[in-house]
Amino acid sequence: MLDISFVIPLLNEADSLPELHDWITKVMEREHYAYEIIFVDDGSKDNSWQVIEKLRQKNPCVRGLKFRRNYGKSAGLNVGFEHANGAVIITMDADLQDSPEEIPEMYRMIKEDGFDIVSGWKKKRFDPISKTIPTKLYNFVTSKMSGIHLHDMNCGLKAYRSDVIKNIEVYGEMHRYIPVIAKWSGFTNIGEKVVQHQARKYGVTKFGISRFLYGPLDLFSIMFMGKFGKRPMHFFGVLGTFIFFGGLAILGYLSLEKIMNDTVGIANRPAFYLGILSVIVGVQLFIAGFLGELISRSATDRNKYKIEKEI
Repeated sequence: MLDISFVIPLLNEADSLPELHDWITKVMEREHYAYEIIFVDDGSKDNSWQVIEKLRQKNPCVRGLKFRRNYGKSAGLNVGFEHANGAVIITMDADLQDSPEEIPEMYRMIKEDGFDIVSGWKKKRFDPISKTIPTKLYNFVTSKMSGIHLHDMNCGLKAYRSDVIKNIEVYGEMHRYIPVIAKWSGFTNIGEKVVQHQARKYGVTKFGISRFLYGPLDLFSIMFMGKFGKRPMHFFGVLGTFIFFGGLAILGYLSLEKIMNDTVGIANRPAFYLGILSVIVGVQLFIAGFLGELISRSATDRNKYKIEKEI
């Protein structure tokens, strides 16, 4: 097994790839690590793939995967994880904002200190305030909801024990919450390291406001899937049962009152419609639980992506 696998998803980063490769290679050779660099081209429109092919000719430790279209960072990480062979997997962005000089210490924390995940913390950032303030809010909310106390949950520079990435699934936009996914999979020894952050040197940022629109929804999804992903009936079934019997109790009470006092018309009372609605909603939630069980047990192709080329 290799010491380190780098998994680097990228989109239109042709200018930065040669410099990033040389920087990583310098650190790996200095530390005498057996390594591989897996570049995952997420449907780039520039010549990123041609650059990767040239780097492969220069360095046999370079591997490349090219998607036919843009799937997103989560897809790039998930496929890269599947192909990684290292004892420790390093993820980093391709924009030169993450420093490979941090890798030896992060590797040591995994191998010697026993961490499952070591997440980078860009304590001093070189981003505009329009990005730093929402990021701090996002990290605060995520930390409170997940119980994982990381200052920089979304830092692209992370180190993983190989067992972690081989036992988790990343899809949609869930790459922001890999520590949360890992925690729900039983990998609870999660550490943090202050890392150097650098200003972007080439290209343009992929950061957008949609991250903060969809981020909370993704977090709720992970929290729900962590608790009920394998047993949706425990959520929908229990909730539906309580609502159903609550509605049934209301209707039973109204019916008994009608029998005891024949002059009372229950069809004109708001409680009657509340009872009917509760029974219907309860039945629907119960059915949703059954459907959720069927889907969770039969979904086998959620992470199938069309790879055009591989080297």
